[in-house]
Amino acid sequence: MAIFEPKVPDGLPIGDEWVPAPATEPVTFPYDGSEVAQAPVGDVSLAKRAVEEALAIRGQVGRLPSHVRRAALQQTHRLITEQRDDFEQLLVLETGKPLVDCRVEVDRTLLTLQTAAEEVARLHGETVPLDLLPSGDGLVGFWTRRPVGVVIGIAGFNYPLLLSSHKLAPALAAGCPVIIKPAPQTPLATLWLVHLVREALVAAGGPAAAVQLITGGADVGATLTTDRRIGAVSFTGSAGVGHRIAQDAAPTKVLLELGSNAALVVAADADLDAAVGAVVRGGYYASGQACISVQRVIVVESVRDEFLDRLAARMGEVVVGDPRDEATRVSTLINSAGTDRVLDWIAEAAKGGAKIITGGGRTADNVIEPTVLLDVPEGLSAWREEIFGPVVAVRSVTDLNAAFRTVNDSRYGLHVSVYTESLGAAFAAIESIEAGGVVINEVPGFRSDVMPYGGVKDSGTGREGPRFAIEELTVTRMAVIRPSAKGR
Repeated sequence: MAIFEPKVPDGLPIGDEWVPAPATEPVTFPYDGSEVAQAPVGDVSLAKRAVEEALAIRGQVGRLPSHVRRAALQQTHRLITEQRDDFEQLLVLETGKPLVDCRVEVDRTLLTLQTAAEEVARLHGETVPLDLLPSGDGLVGFWTRRPVGVVIGIAGFNYPLLLSSHKLAPALAAGCPVIIKPAPQTPLATLWLVHLVREALVAAGGPAAAVQLITGGADVGATLTTDRRIGAVSFTGSAGVGHRIAQDAAPTKVLLELGSNAALVVAADADLDAAVGAVVRGGYYASGQACISVQRVIVVESVRDEFLDRLAARMGEVVVGDPRDEATRVSTLINSAGTDRVLDWIAEAAKGGAKIITGGGRTADNVIEPTVLLDVPEGLSAWREEIFGPVVAVRSVTDLNAAFRTVNDSRYGLHVSVYTESLGAAFAAIESIEAGGVVINEVPGFRSDVMPYGGVKDSGTGREGPRFAIEELTVTRMAVIRPSAKGR
């Protein structure tokens, strides 16, 4: 028997209505496998219908007054605030993520909605001095920002509500119809979000069809992303899938928020207690299923032993158990396949010569123990790839310059943090490290949802954060006016 009663109409929100889905599938609680609810599953025909519906109102949505777009986002913020406890509990059930992390997810979703609403008032252009050459004498020039068109937003399973809000809210603020495709494992909170946005839109005087949602498999995703009439695709997920979407969608604009093996550097002058605390906090939140959680710890040799001793002494703070428990910090991963893969990577590292400092196995509840690996060989997955589990790998280097080279020796570049008391070292890190964000004396997982967020190399292209995503989802339109053509 399901343990959650869906708070949305039956079917899928396509066009102005909720249409019957051709199938349903159970969403299960990762911790114990119990059924959370039955979720609607779409197909290619419904995906095509959603695209046609979005294209049909592209002009209407692009002309929606600012007050309508802002009011819809503000009302959604109010509705989620009123029901936040229910959203938190639902996120625990469909993701298996600890309650403390689901509370943070709702907080960040609310901030994203609020700041997207505020950015509606800042969506404007500028005048341009066209008379810098004589050919421009008498001309008036200005540019404005115009919606890019229909946006396809594809979200990952680890933060389904937040990631969907980072697609949906900036698209609506920019005047773009948007179709959301949530991860198959975690559609419920996003369905509820979309339902609230559509109700808020209609109340504000806009069309419900400006925001749609379709579930389904890779064929549904391909139908959405390869339609050449789409304005932009915004995807959050693995690098492999993101690269394939970008290739198949070309020349459509694609924004990619992909993976990472985020590094934390510990300089010789670092506050070691603070650095250890950052690993304990930043390596295991969301059970390690976060693209900017600490995975690689690079410690200057002179403080290696002391750092390891302090880290081992504090690993008991990482409480393992039922994600519904207030104290839990690590629980089950999204599915058994993910759990088996992480454990395989740990075993591969140990076989290759790495030392398991703590953890390395699984509990009776199939939860991976919070794990620290030491000296993982260079070419192995636990160091080179994104592990997406509660595992941290530590390595020492001779000095800070060697640490920066080690950080950069990766195909990823999303967020990196450096612990140091030296202002010079901090600026050297900002100048030297190849990443979308360099964080000094805080976890690499620090993200304010108002800042530009994105990566380089295989970590993606484009930037999120409402202001920056709105820029990505609009194009400049230049106007050049000669007030009168007489005498020309």
